[in-house]
This record gives sequence, C-alpha cells and structure tokens, in this order.
Amino acid sequence: MAKWVGRIGFALLFIVVAAFITLATWEPFWARGAEVDPPDEVYTAEIIRSEFGVPHIYGKRDRDVAYGVAIAHSEDDFSTLQDVIAMARGRYGAIAGEEGAAVDYVYHLLDARGTAERRYPELPADTRALFEAYAAGLNDYAEQNPDEIKLGNLFPVAGMDVAAGFALRQPFFFGLNGVIEPLVAGDDLRPEFGPDIPGFPRGSTEQPTEESAGKVAYSPFGPDGAHNGSNAFAVTPEKSGGPTTLISNSHQPWRGGVAWYELVVESEEGWHYAGANFPGSPFPFLGHNEDLGWTNTVNTPDMVDVYQLELDETGTRYRFADEWRDLESRTITLPVRLGPIVLPIQREVFRSVHGPVIINENGAFAFRYGGIDNLGQLDAYYRLNKAKTLAEWESILARMDIPSTNFIYADREGNIAYVYNAALPDRRPGPNWRGILPGDDPELLWDGPVDYEKLPRLVNPASGWLYNANNAPFTAAGPGSDLSPGDFAPELGVELKQTNRSRRAWKLLSEADVLDRANLERIKYDTGYAREDYVARLWDDLEELDLSDDPVLAPARALLMQWDFTADNVGRADALALLMIREFMSSSYQNKPWPDVRAELEKAVAHLTTHFGRIDPPMGEVLRLRQGEVDLPLDGGSDTLRASTLWNVEEDGRLSVKHGDSFIQWVEWEPGKRVFSRSIQPYGAATTRPASPHYADQSTLFVQHRLKPVHFWREDVLRNAKSRKTVTNRR
Repeated sequence: MAKWVGRIGFALLFIVVAAFITLATWEPFWARGAEVDPPDEVYTAEIIRSEFGVPHIYGKRDRDVAYGVAIAHSEDDFSTLQDVIAMARGRYGAIAGEEGAAVDYVYHLLDARGTAERRYPELPADTRALFEAYAAGLNDYAEQNPDEIKLGNLFPVAGMDVAAGFALRQPFFFGLNGVIEPLVAGDDLRPEFGPDIPGFPRGSTEQPTEESAGKVAYSPFGPDGAHNGSNAFAVTPEKSGGPTTLISNSHQPWRGGVAWYELVVESEEGWHYAGANFPGSPFPFLGHNEDLGWTNTVNTPDMVDVYQLELDETGTRYRFADEWRDLESRTITLPVRLGPIVLPIQREVFRSVHGPVIINENGAFAFRYGGIDNLGQLDAYYRLNKAKTLAEWESILARMDIPSTNFIYADREGNIAYVYNAALPDRRPGPNWRGILPGDDPELLWDGPVDYEKLPRLVNPASGWLYNANNAPFTAAGPGSDLSPGDFAPELGVELKQTNRSRRAWKLLSEADVLDRANLERIKYDTGYAREDYVARLWDDLEELDLSDDPVLAPARALLMQWDFTADNVGRADALALLMIREFMSSSYQNKPWPDVRAELEKAVAHLTTHFGRIDPPMGEVLRLRQGEVDLPLDGGSDTLRASTLWNVEEDGRLSVKHGDSFIQWVEWEPGKRVFSRSIQPYGAATTRPASPHYADQSTLFVQHRLKPVHFWREDVLRNAKSRKTVTNRR
C-alpha cells in the first residue's frame, strides 16, 4: 500500500512539475512569430552623440536613417521598445501581467493587426521602406544583445508589426478608453453618452455654453491622462521684435511607451529634422526642419459614437435595416503573467458593420471612431517631416490621416498657424449623437471624416501669437482674433473646455506688448492659478467650511486663504495647495463626483504633518524630481503652465513627479539667419540605463528652467560630438 501511495505522490508531483513547466514556457512557442525574411539590401547609418547623449543620425537614404534610429533608441531604452513591440503583437500580458493583458484585449478588439494587414500594403513604397529598415534595426540590436530580451520569440519583427502598434495606440489619444472601460465593466457610460446633457445635446441647433460643456466628461489617454498637459506657443517676428518663435512644451509621462525620445535625423534625400518621437516610431512626431516646425497638444473632440445592437434569440445575429446579419466572433488567447508562469486566458471579441462590439449584462454595444481602419498617419508624419512651406504642410494635414491632436506651426517666412486637427466623423445634423444610437439604422453609419475646411483653423492672426493648452480652439489668439464657436456645427463635436493653463496663457499673452524671449520665458514657466472654475469653487467651499471645533484644520484653512495662487515654491501655502488642487482638477476635467472638501483637507494636513512635521514645508521639499541618485526640488502644479502634473507618493512622503513638462523645444528663425533651437528633458537620453552618463544628466538644467542647445547643423554636431560610430546590417 505504501508503494502505491508513493507512486501516486510521485505521479502527482510529476504532473505538477509538468504543468508548471508548461505554464512557464508555452507562450513563446505558441506566439505567432513574424514571417520576416532577412533584408535584401544593406542599411548603413552614422550615429553621433552630443555632450548630452542625444543621437544625431545620418544616412545616405531615409531608410538608412530609420535603421539608425532603431539602433540608437535601442541603445538608450531597449526595455521600453520591447514593451511597445509586445503590445503591437498582442503579447504584452506575458510581460506585464493583468494590466498588459488588458492592452492585448484592446489590441484584438480593435483588430489592430487586421488594420495593419489591410492598410500597410497600401502605403507608398518609400514609407514602407522606412518601417522595414526600422524593424531591421530592432532585429539587429536584439540579435546582438540577447541578454536584454524580456520575452522569447518577440523578434524578429517586420514593418507591419510596427504599423500594428500605431493602429493600436492612435485612438487612445482622443479618449477611446473612456468608452471601452465602462462597456467592458458593464458600467454606465460617461455623461457624454447620456440622453440629457443640459445645453449640449449633439445634433442640437443651439451651441452650448462653456458652463454646460464643462459638464461633459472627456476620456484621458492611459493611466496618466493626456488632458493633464501640453502647451504650445507660436509668435510672429512683428510681435516678438525679432525671430519667429515656436515653443513646444508637451506634457507626457517621463517613462514608458509615450515618453519623448529626442533625436536629430538627416539624410542625403532631404530629410533633416530635429525633434522627438515615441518608442516604436522611425520618425519624429514634432520639432522642426530648416524651414518650418510644429508641435502638438492633445485635443478631445467627440470622435466616438456608440450603437446598441438588437440581437436575435441566439445572440449570434444583429438587426441592421431590414435584415439580420451575423455577428463576427473569434476566440482570442490572452497571455497573463503571474510570477514565473503565464496563464492562457481565452476571451471572445465581436465585431459588427459599425466596428468593435462589447457585450455586457446591459446588452450589445458597437462603437465607431474617427480614423477607424486608417493607417495614413504613418505616411503623413513622414511627409510633414520633409515639408518646406506652409501650403505643402497644410496639404498633408488636409488628407485627414492623423486622427487627432492640435497643431501649432511656425516657419522661417514668419507664418504661424493653429489647426484643430481631427478626423471628425462626417455626421448628419439631427440625431442625438451624444446619446446611445440605435444600431439598426443605416442612416447613422457615417463613413469617413469631414472636409479639412470644416475644422477650426487660424493662420497669421492679427494678434501675432497663437497658443493651445488642451483647451477649446475658440481661445487661441486673443481678443479680436479668436474664432467663434457659433461658426462650427455642433455635430462636429468640438470640445469647449478650458484649462487653468489656457486661462493663464490667454491672459498673459494678451497683456504683453512684446513677446520677446524674456516675456515668453516668464509665460512658459508661469506657476499661477486663476481663481476660476474648479479653483474658485474649491476656495469658496474652503471658506464656507465650519472649522470652529477643529484646531488642526482651522490653521490649514487659514493658510490656504492667504495663498497667492502660485505654485512657485516660495509661499508657505504652496505645498498644501498642491496637495489640495489635484483631486478637484481631476473631478472637474473628468466629470467625476466633487470630492469632500473637508476630507481632502484632512488628508493633505495628515500627509504633511506625518512626513514633514508641519503644514507649511517648502514645496520644493515635497515635490521632487527623482531618477536614481538624483533628487531635486521642483516647482509648478497640476494645471499650471510650468507643469508638475502627476506623481508617485514615496515612502518618505515626497511626491516623485512622473508626468508634466517633458520634452521642451524652443525654436527661433531670425530674419536672414539659419534656424536655431534649444531643448531639455526631465532626465536624459537614456532613461532606463542607470549606468549611462545620460541617465539623468539634464535634470539640473530642467529644474532650473534652463535649456541646452540643439545641434541641428552638422558642423555644430561634429564640434560637440562625444561619440561617433557607423552601424550597418552587413555582417
């Protein structure tokens, strides 16, 4: 009997070990590897790094440069590039667990791979060549550095894999997650999809007021929220008293898949551009060439329509017009890492003629969004990089291939422009587009975007300046130059929100007689709050609090009542105000319930007294830039032009900023002179390489409001070169 028990125990142990080995190893073997043939051509690029490690990449052809971009970026941040490629292959859950699997689910739901397979072959040959060369660079780096690979069978990749990553990520910049998340959870959709939005029913002939529009939520991009930032400024020579000026002040996460990476590219085919990209892109998304430049801020137009489907009794067909159509369905496997093992979790994804479908306990809901099944932005950004004139630049935007984001533009001829760029659905007037639409009505199924001419747009306003700070396009150029919301149809879905940054920028720009470098620096680094909107409501609520019986909170409230509404790290109330404002800003912008003011004050006071022993520590002791051994004080708030937007609360009570002012670039075209620019990053060129001298070498300049030179011209690059090498796939 004992022998049998022993044998059974051994068998069970064998089964457990076999199951463990299977779960620990199945995913790389199961994952579909890319069918990638070795390149049939040779790529050769030169990579010269400046004193701050910024790569300047040269090649005979554009595709040679793209190969070099992949190598240089991999040298600095191969870890994040692998995450982005895993997302583009539907395998991020095998790296990041449950959170990664959520990304993989959306990858399948949106059919990102299908979009790439359908649309990538339609791109111009030179654009595809760029992506193939970039993929070859990633593959070569992976082959030469196998010890850095995080996930088996992730490489080699093809250009189409990189393209699939674009198809996955592009709709989230205008807030598609604000629709997907509640539908998956079975929750009510956010108020923009409710039937009764006071003053702002889509399809109404009456334009909404700013106050009523403020009740309409927006959907932030990812966990950090795109609405938390980005400022952009352009000034004519007449207003600056000297150069045409373009200031790019994007606010993005400081690490991860949408963190900026600075680079300069130049080829003998006329591609010469200085700016920044995101991991997974062969070209910069913003910056400047010799003749012109642009920057972007996130806009949040109404780009998504939701339809409720009527299913038959089998749940496999839906009514559309007078017929029943089959609901497309397929089973997907999501890899979910749990410690040393990866679990295979199966889910079903659905699709109708409208687009992706989510079925929950409330029914079946399809959604359709601007830019659906379009990969044209891969070509559009490449062409924008090489544009030489305002007319050429606008002709590329007019293709409506870039789904969303505002553009602020300037050039050497003294032109400035603002385009509220968005592939807005071409909806017909009448229906309540802001409600949930009946899925059986073919008249509600729009196809493609509106014409470019219908977008809000300003070129060379009389004021001589333009700005955007994630606000409505109707405050952009000052009194007498701004557009009127009444000139744009409500079914376009243009947002009407304002931010504190917008209010401050509009006021400061309007008041300035001259916008020279000194005045623009003062405005760009402004830390002030306007006592309006959520800030005014919060301070009104604080004044009304009855704290007569609370000797702890009463002094804190009194301190806040004396605050000068600047987060400049000078006033005694700055740290307390910093902690108070963020939740109320989030409530206002994301249409969440208004927090309990007393409870938030209690939390802020408790945090400061616990970790700092007082309610009025210098804000710079609380708000920090931390990277490795670098630990520096910061200024700015959650919604100020000098932005320290989001942070992690560390064990010592310090707030380690992770989102806010990120890549800043300041470009000037002096009459008769070559373009000159400066830039800065919060950390450095190699944000995930602690051993690199460029892990955090820009941080001190960043906290001091200083910029470093951009070496755009080759002679400057060579004069300031700290390393130089040639890379090629010929081995």
